[in-house]
Amino acid sequence: MQHISTKFDLCYRALCSRDPRFDGRFFIGVTTTGVYCRPICPARTASAAHVRFFPCAAAAEAAGFRGCRRCHPEASPGSPDWNMRADLVARALRLIADGMVDTEGVAGLASYLSVSERHLHRELVAEVGVGPLALARTRRAQTARLLIDQTNLSLTTIAFAAGFASIRQFNETMQAAFGCAPSAFRRDRPSEHGGEGKLTLRLHYRPPFDAASLLAYLKQRALPGVEDVSDGCYRRTVVLPHSCGIIELEPLKKTNVVLLRIQLDTLSDLNMLVQRCRYLFDLDAIPTAIAEVLGADSLLAPLVTAHPGLRLPGAINGFELAVRAIIGQQVSVAGARTLASRIVTACGVPLEQPHGALTHFFPTPQALVQADLQGLGLTQSRVTALQALAHAVLEEGLVLDRNADRERTITQLQKIPGIGPWTVAYIAMRALGDPDAFPLTDLGLKHAFEQQGMLASAKSMEKYSEAWRPWRAYAAHYLWVSLSEGMHP
Repeated sequence: MQHISTKFDLCYRALCSRDPRFDGRFFIGVTTTGVYCRPICPARTASAAHVRFFPCAAAAEAAGFRGCRRCHPEASPGSPDWNMRADLVARALRLIADGMVDTEGVAGLASYLSVSERHLHRELVAEVGVGPLALARTRRAQTARLLIDQTNLSLTTIAFAAGFASIRQFNETMQAAFGCAPSAFRRDRPSEHGGEGKLTLRLHYRPPFDAASLLAYLKQRALPGVEDVSDGCYRRTVVLPHSCGIIELEPLKKTNVVLLRIQLDTLSDLNMLVQRCRYLFDLDAIPTAIAEVLGADSLLAPLVTAHPGLRLPGAINGFELAVRAIIGQQVSVAGARTLASRIVTACGVPLEQPHGALTHFFPTPQALVQADLQGLGLTQSRVTALQALAHAVLEEGLVLDRNADRERTITQLQKIPGIGPWTVAYIAMRALGDPDAFPLTDLGLKHAFEQQGMLASAKSMEKYSEAWRPWRAYAAHYLWVSLSEGMHP
């Protein structure tokens, strides 16, 4: 894949127009100032002879540039070029963003990806210009800068929450990345939502953003006790590897920002949580690129026009999403919510103090594999499938998030009794983040095709959908939103 950052003329035009569609897709190093910026930077545009383009912030820093203090490169949306891909480099970048290098080192990252450290370094340098250590270092610095700017957490807390191993490393890295000590950023009024373990962050995205459709979709499927959607805000409980707590995501009107409010018992998993929240609301998508493909189709064009910036809902917890997909096979949305709620009540851990409608954490694979699920209204085949899923996660290395090897995960899912093609495609779409996953046997899609007077056989739908690649998952979501009632979990 040729990166947009290698196309100098296109990048320079985007820079001159401050086009928000390109925000986060490349960064600009200005040789006369030694600063690197986002394409939307309000500073006066440098002449073409004095700019260099980079595919990621880490590459700009490796070339000797420091982050701009006006446009805040650390706050830009993530690059969508990797969302479509599930190859080695794309998976490595997602894992680095999650903080794996901080906890497991480059050796641990390479081992997880089943490659040598040398091969991993070579592939990353070829694609993005720098190796895993430089990428991890930049990610730590950017996370720290966000926390300094947007919270009143102590600098020591920020250093370790961002993944630094020591205060000395924190200070040296921030000086190199931004040209000043961390304390120099503490001039602005601190966030009113500060406090150790409780904070508010601003998540940026590329417009347009159809927040209303996204929240309506999540509200219809909100799992009682675990999720709640009200007053334009999505809330839920979360269980992470080293922490648990509650999050709230609230799109702000007339801005390109979603507020993320976090209340965790520790900040050990902060980077992972922020990434999963971005995935849930699909904040790294490029709506204009998706609309260009899908809007060219006569079936989808009216839907694309009616819902500019429609996002594909992801998942905070891939195991939870897979459980709910299995429960939702061939039942209504309301029926699936009822059954899933019974599992939460029977197997989930209650909050010490309910937080409004939020009362439980979703059951872990360990809890589900040991649970007696009889008497909850589930068929025996579903009970078998759910416990086989939990066993596969615990014993067979089944990965149900965007860091997965998609082909391997799909193969493993297909081997579990009671999981059919529809369920696999739905899990791939939402948990694995495959933008081209397409559940051909979905009843909602069939009804949408029939409403347009089109053949709705799996064969004809598959043939017609070829023109929608690589965005068939978005096409499916557009068709679902077009229906008056949901027919899927």
